[in-house]
This record gives sequence, structure tokens and C-alpha cells, in this order.
Amino acid sequence: MAAAKIKKGDNVVVRSGKDKGRTGTVLQVLPKEGKVIVQGVNIATRHKKPSQQDPNGGIDRREAPMAISKVGLAVDGKPSRVRFETKDGKKVRVAVKSGETIDG
Repeated sequence: MAAAKIKKGDNVVVRSGKDKGRTGTVLQVLPKEGKVIVQGVNIATRHKKPSQQDPNGGIDRREAPMAISKVGLAVDGKPSRVRFETKDGKKVRVAVKSGETIDG
């Protein structure tokens, strides 16, 4: 399995789909499924009937997983691909567009 180019806490931009252009922070990465959950993006609604645990019921809105290929790391507000380089004996992530080091 390839190394994770998008990590929890990264700021990302959605590249395609209904939320194209929106930005958010990665809340969770699901590497086995190839998906990410981004804060405030790809909101799914569930209608809940009242129950003993939730006597009011109502509409539950939460972020749904989306394909990791649909998001790009936000560099200066624009999406960028990520590559790995070795600097000072450490493997670091580098933005392809600007050459900027992301971590490390």
C-alpha cells in the first residue's frame, strides 16, 4: 500500500463533484477504502424516528466519506498534488505546484 499523501488535520480543497471548490479540514482518513471525511463537505442527511435514546428524532446531518482522489491538499487556497522527497535523511511531503515543504 502506498504512503498516505493526505493526512488527518490537513487542509484540503474538493476538486470535483457537488462540493467542488469547497475547502475543509480532514477529520478522518480511511486508507483501506481509499476515502476521507472532510469537515463541512459531502453532508448526508438521515431522517430518524423518535426512539427512547432520542425522543425527538429529526434530521441528522453529518459528513459522509468521499473518494481521496476528489480532494487535493490546499496550498495558497488552491489544490495541489503531493510528492515525497528526502530532506536531511527524512521523508517529507512536498507540494508539486509550488515545491513547498508541507511537513518537516
